[in-house]
Amino acid sequence: MDITESMKSEVLEKAKFYISSEKTLAFRKEVEDAIKNEDWEDLYDRFYTSLAFGTAGMRGVIGGGTNRINTFMVRKVTQGLANYLKSIENASAVIAYDSRNYSREFAGCAALVLAGNGVRTYLYDTLHPVPMLSFAVRHLKATAGIVVTASHNPSKYNGYKVYWSDGGQVTPPHDIEIAKLANAVRAEDIRDGNENELRSSGILTSVPDEVDKAYYQMVKDSLRRPEIIEKAEIKVAYTPLHGTGNIPVRSMLSDLGIDVEVVKEQELPDGNFPTVKLPNPESAEAMSKAIELGKKIKADIVLGTDPDADRLGIAIPKNSDKTEYQLLTGNQIATLLADYLLVTSLEQGGKGGKKPLVVKSLVTTDLVKKIAEKNGGECKDVLTGFKYIAEQMEKIDENPSCGRYFLFGCEESYGFLTVNEVHDKDAVSSAVAAVEMMCYYASKGISLGQRLDAIYASYGYSTEVVFSRDYEGASGKEKMAAIMAGFRNLRKGDTLVGRTIESIEDLLKENTGFPKADVIIIRFSSGEKLVVRPSGTEPKIKYYIFLTEGPDGRKALEERLDVIVGDFKSAL
Repeated sequence: MDITESMKSEVLEKAKFYISSEKTLAFRKEVEDAIKNEDWEDLYDRFYTSLAFGTAGMRGVIGGGTNRINTFMVRKVTQGLANYLKSIENASAVIAYDSRNYSREFAGCAALVLAGNGVRTYLYDTLHPVPMLSFAVRHLKATAGIVVTASHNPSKYNGYKVYWSDGGQVTPPHDIEIAKLANAVRAEDIRDGNENELRSSGILTSVPDEVDKAYYQMVKDSLRRPEIIEKAEIKVAYTPLHGTGNIPVRSMLSDLGIDVEVVKEQELPDGNFPTVKLPNPESAEAMSKAIELGKKIKADIVLGTDPDADRLGIAIPKNSDKTEYQLLTGNQIATLLADYLLVTSLEQGGKGGKKPLVVKSLVTTDLVKKIAEKNGGECKDVLTGFKYIAEQMEKIDENPSCGRYFLFGCEESYGFLTVNEVHDKDAVSSAVAAVEMMCYYASKGISLGQRLDAIYASYGYSTEVVFSRDYEGASGKEKMAAIMAGFRNLRKGDTLVGRTIESIEDLLKENTGFPKADVIIIRFSSGEKLVVRPSGTEPKIKYYIFLTEGPDGRKALEERLDVIVGDFKSAL
């Protein structure tokens, strides 16, 4: 784009102010070099806007500038959080961080701002997963929590997520008020403390070791059939994808007597993620080394977790000699876990006559709902984002006499929760639950693949395809808004992707049963369902295609799946 002289002047003023406010030399130097080289396009991209603190935090490219995540931006939003917490008596917070570049530094400067503002602050000494932060907030009865992470994003990203006292990501009214305060903070408002003085005063401390021990014990206590694991002789291949899952996942499985081997090249924390393009267990490429290890050791199950260990990937043997493996989709994992937990709950008599509740995102397979309803449970659909699942959990905690208990939460994007003491997706406890599930079926001579086939035979075959379109840069938001407006102009009877629209549900409208959200659900007379949703954390629009056939229709659907998906991808 053409950068006018007035734009140059405005950007230069912002850049000079940023340099005077940024404490990290590397970030200052990036901006100073761009000024020296008169790289106006680079400077404009760094300063044309500021990363906003959204409904649960912020995420952005690491680097210098207000449109990047850096020490200054972390201190700025933390001051806003501190301003909100100071209005609460005896407020406290727990801070964790993952293996990404600058995560430790960002967590440290956030701790100095919170403690410097008089907020009792617990800071982990070592990297820890998201679920263990969620557990720690609840265990320590803290008011809030922070995790420095960008989850499964490429290495150039980092982020900052805020949690509330229930252990879930912040929801209204807290998120709205924190965002207002954070986005209004000026550089001169930021109040840092001195670490030595803060630690000496006791207002800043390390998270006690007993919190980790309590988490591990909680996961062990959550096992439905612990005797099955104790008797099992199985092998697990595992990759933490250079992230935080290495110690907790291996420790848990080893303590249970499971033989687990880790992918050596991906064992140690590394924010550059040198062995993968994208550190996401959804990706076949990211899981390839773990599957190679699985073949080598003849693993009974292959596990992978993302850098902050809130997403779990699973691969299972396709044949008895374990020479080929199938990478399960998030919906297949959700289906298997929901089925196992619901059937087990029914067999074991549940909890005092209460009905088990399964909570899933609206873009997760409806097969989970069918399984829940057949096995005496209830299934609740919520908006995408695990905080909405946590919100349903909190409602039960607040009303124990409601006649329900939380059993399982799931998102198609590899997020699962099988315990009540964590209020975010948890790849650590879910990995343990998945191994227990596999051991149970193995004790009956059944593989996970065979169990999945049996589920399809009972409920009908379901499959889902997810793809996205990226819209980077300054014009990306405008393009995304225009595309969503185009979908909103469609009506029943119109044609899209060569199919007749049967119904359209716009979640920005009133009375949909969901909170208002930028989501559109389109059902076609041919049976397909399409969900269109802009990502809340990345500059992209995600498309979810749902297809279902009867028990005998699997082969026919698989044969035409590529054609159906090709139609959608070429038209959207």
